Amino acid sequence: MQLTFRSAKLNDLDRIMEIEQSGFSPEEAATRKAMKERIQVIPDSFIVATDPRNKLLGYVVGPVINERCLYDDLFKKTVLNPQTGGYQSILSLAVAPEYYRHGIAGKLLKKLSEEAKDHKRKGITLTCLEELIPFYEKNGYKIEGISSSQHAGETWYDMILDF
Repeated sequence: MQLTFRSAKLNDLDRIMEIEQSGFSPEEAATRKAMKERIQVIPDSFIVATDPRNKLLGYVVGPVINERCLYDDLFKKTVLNPQTGGYQSILSLAVAPEYYRHGIAGKLLKKLSEEAKDHKRKGITLTCLEELIPFYEKNGYKIEGISSSQHAGETWYDMILDF
């Protein structure tokens, strides 16, 4: 499938929220307010994948942080990314259900990695549920252990892709 990558725009918000809510439980999913803030504040690390007709199929988003692992405040407030350095985090990686198993999530991770390397980031950090560990490992991420995150009352695992 031919994909185009670009920064998210405010007119993508409805589609982004539709995909977010289909991929995460109500407790895990970002709020519309949080997603809007991410589009406005960190468009440089909010990448969407579109098809040749410009239909939004999936996205990856997260701020750049100094810490090696995510912390829960990141889900509540977004701050500007530094020009260089830090760790690129992933708060959401989601693909529309009708496009699962088309390699879109892996291609979004690859694009985010390219962007992060261009900005001299130390690596990419994320938390995921246990069932997603094999997917991230297949994409080069290493498990660091159980996360201190209490987000949505789930057990999360810290994963890192070092550069």
